[in-house]
Amino acid sequence: MKSKSISLNFIMNFLLTASSILFPLITFPYVSRILGPTGTGAVAMGTSLVSYFTMVAMLGVPTYGIRACAKVRDNREKLSQTVQELLIINLIMALISYAAFFLLLVLVPSFRAESGLYTICSVAVILNVIGVNWVYQALEEYSYITFISVLFKALGLGLMFLLVRNSGDVLWYGLVTVVSSFGSAVFNFLRLRKLIDLHPCRPWNFRRHLYPIFTFFFMSVATTVYTNLDTVMLGVMKNNEVVGYYNAAIKIKTILVTLVTSLGTVLLPRLSYYYEQGKEKEFIALVSKAFSFVLLFSVPCCLYFSAYAQPVVEFLSGPGYLPAVGPMVILMPTILFIGLSNITGIQVLVPTGRETLVLRSVILGAVVDFLLNLVLIPSLGASGAAIGTLCAELSVTLLQFWYLRKLLMSIAKTVELKELVITVLVSCCVLWLLSGLHLYSLFWQLAVTAICFFGACAITLLLCRESIVMSFLQKLVGRPS
Repeated sequence: MKSKSISLNFIMNFLLTASSILFPLITFPYVSRILGPTGTGAVAMGTSLVSYFTMVAMLGVPTYGIRACAKVRDNREKLSQTVQELLIINLIMALISYAAFFLLLVLVPSFRAESGLYTICSVAVILNVIGVNWVYQALEEYSYITFISVLFKALGLGLMFLLVRNSGDVLWYGLVTVVSSFGSAVFNFLRLRKLIDLHPCRPWNFRRHLYPIFTFFFMSVATTVYTNLDTVMLGVMKNNEVVGYYNAAIKIKTILVTLVTSLGTVLLPRLSYYYEQGKEKEFIALVSKAFSFVLLFSVPCCLYFSAYAQPVVEFLSGPGYLPAVGPMVILMPTILFIGLSNITGIQVLVPTGRETLVLRSVILGAVVDFLLNLVLIPSLGASGAAIGTLCAELSVTLLQFWYLRKLLMSIAKTVELKELVITVLVSCCVLWLLSGLHLYSLFWQLAVTAICFFGACAITLLLCRESIVMSFLQKLVGRPS
């Protein structure tokens, strides 16, 4: 298989990430005003609930499948056999998940009352399975992934404005959410025949996948606990209105985390391939660049969105969502923690076959999150859930850093920390200067301050000749880096 350009892959994945950001930026301000906190909270509750059943159906395949397929991507027969084995496992687990899901709808009165919405949301389970996105990621088919995903997000955008017109259109909102997020799975499945052989590649060997799959599955369980349990616990211990406020803060955090981790999505298959081929020098170089990227992007984002949390929430969701400001500020440091743990866990430990260490760290995070939610949600509500998530992400990051302390000590020498410190100091000065600026329009307030703040960061990095910025600039003007 011809190796694809990491730069091209990153550009394509960045466009995909940008579309994932643009869709909620356009739709959520509209939907939050039409449906209100209760309506958006109901859909958030439904998608969070379904995410548990999706997790069971997928087991650990979304991450393990990338590594397994990347290692055999040069052999079509082995690749076909691997994909078939993993897909069959997913289909069997999907049947089990649906059986448990509909049993839960019957047995739990509060879930039964929302059975129509939750059933619509549950379509995501089968679409995740047949979408086999992990195959396309392993083969670095980012151009296709980007095109088909953007197409369905554009379709979802049109359907949103067409179908969601008043406060009673909660079911339509749930349907549009599923279509825009997972509708491309149908085309992924139909196109699969171009990448692998569909005739049975026997003998199938399911057993070889079971240990790593269940390791990744338990990682998913623990991760899902501290990424979705806060929403579910808020819904159970408080109400949908509080979930709606918290969901507004989570959406903003999720957008920023998606940007920070976008490079990791591209690097996982390549790092797995380098490790399998014994290319240690190339492996270390890519990991070092990933650390620099995360630090340079996440730290300024944490500063800006903490300082302008209120206008951001008010602009995106409306003045009725101001209780989301506190949770949003608390959640901002998680952008940095998730970015760092994405490198140490998904980009280093997973490609090198040490996923059990990742599992230990996310179990720690899940336990921390659950216990803090239990204690803090009754008194602090959404802010208590945010504190639980913050502490969970910090604990995950610190434990993974401990596991990789020797490697990180060597990588730290190559990360340009001086440039980062200078950029942070400059950005803090810019924030102080902008604090007295108050424009009548929220849009112009955010636009002007964001351009000034991030522009100052970019200029500072350019003047410091930071390597990633200079490399990007050289490629932009067509010079070899």
